[in-house]
Amino acid sequence: MDLGVVVVAALPAFIASAVEFVEATTIVLAVGVTRGWRAPLLGSLAAALTLAVIIGTLGVAIVTVVPENVLKGFVGALLLLFGLRWLRKAILRFAGIVALHDEELIYQKELAELRAQGLTSTAFDRIGALVAFKAVLLEGTEVAFIVIAFGAGGPAALNSAIVGAVAAGIVVILLGIALRHPLTMVPENWMKFGVGAILSAFGVFWFAESLGNHWPGDALSILGILAVFLGASFAAARMLQQMLPEGAQVAAKNV
Repeated sequence: MDLGVVVVAALPAFIASAVEFVEATTIVLAVGVTRGWRAPLLGSLAAALTLAVIIGTLGVAIVTVVPENVLKGFVGALLLLFGLRWLRKAILRFAGIVALHDEELIYQKELAELRAQGLTSTAFDRIGALVAFKAVLLEGTEVAFIVIAFGAGGPAALNSAIVGAVAAGIVVILLGIALRHPLTMVPENWMKFGVGAILSAFGVFWFAESLGNHWPGDALSILGILAVFLGASFAAARMLQQMLPEGAQVAAKNV
């Protein structure tokens, strides 16, 4: 696999997808622990097949049919919007204005809600299957978008992005199976900070390319753009943190 394609597609797709898979795995684990594993596993499988169809049809069609400049402009704008949204929330979290994301707290809340619904008396637990299907489909839809976005460079980039996303899914799922507990050791808040910067950097890169601009070093220039976003974001978080009154920071718990 070409190093440039790995930098542009596979690696960022892996990192961004891992965040989504961690959130989906937390909910599936909660369902499995409280209501049994058969229904949530079938629900997750149905959602995964649905997403495979979306990526396999829509993604390939977009990358192979839509003119390259139009595709890069559209994807660049979307990446920038998504990235800045993630980055804004990450900055507010690290500044102490918005509480940090806590997978353990989400897991315990999901457990309580599922237990309150009681166990199913039918042969098949429809509630468990639907909860798992919804979680995997919602988080997986963002993975599908990530794959299509990072695969905007062409068929080779799309294939690399798919490999990166699938690898992230396998790693997270295997960890979830081994631990049977939320992946609290994953620095998700830091990953979301980084993913927001990565999406924003790719958005700037693709949008500028769609306008006919050529970056020095081609895809490697993304690293420079990423450094600018990270530096500016850390500075913004630090500045906001210093502006808060003493003791006004939010406790590091969140849903």
